[in-house]
Amino acid sequence: MYHHYMPEKTSTVNISFRQDLLKQIDEVARTESRSRSELVREAARMYIERKRRMDSVIELIRETVRQRGITEDDVAAEVAAVRAERAQRTS
Repeated sequence: MYHHYMPEKTSTVNISFRQDLLKQIDEVARTESRSRSELVREAARMYIERKRRMDSVIELIRETVRQRGITEDDVAAEVAAVRAERAQRTS
């Protein structure tokens, strides 16, 4: 059975970069034998994926906090205890 490949529709966008950042983009693209567009697309994909993972982690933390009834005071007390322990070890 023959499946005709249909490329995804693309859109062209104009983005402004500072000259120093554009130079860095071009240098990396050149060392990786990529076009500027390929590099920027990959960077956007990576950013979005990392943001989604971080959002998932944050939601998991929030759910754990809700389930366990942890308060801001609990967190502040734990932070103070850890800091005090570290200070004792370095004394």
